Amino acid sequence: MNPVWIIDDDRSIRWVFEKALAREGIEHRTFEGAQDALAQLPGESPQVVVSDIRMPGLSGLELMQQLKARLPTTPVIIMTAHSDLESAVAAFQGGAFEYLPKPFDVDHAVELVRRAIDESR
Repeated sequence: MNPVWIIDDDRSIRWVFEKALAREGIEHRTFEGAQDALAQLPGESPQVVVSDIRMPGLSGLELMQQLKARLPTTPVIIMTAHSDLESAVAAFQGGAFEYLPKPFDVDHAVELVRRAIDESR
């Protein structure tokens, strides 16, 4: 199975996901920014992508747009601390699998990742 990619400029968010996904036996990789993740394509394809919406450089929405062009069936979960209606609508219009507002319950986040993995199969 391909890894789940976690993309967030916040180190603590990446750490929480690393611990939770490792505990569940879900293969994963973390990236500090969208450019770092995109640099891994086409050599590696993620099973699922979980990305922050607001990051330096490319935003999560811009990343999702590029991923959808290259990997149209890969589920993308968009996270944000700025959970306003406009961001949620933009995420879903861009093809997001789900929208995860921060702060989030870790078990809920892992469940979303599991649902997205099931969807990608």
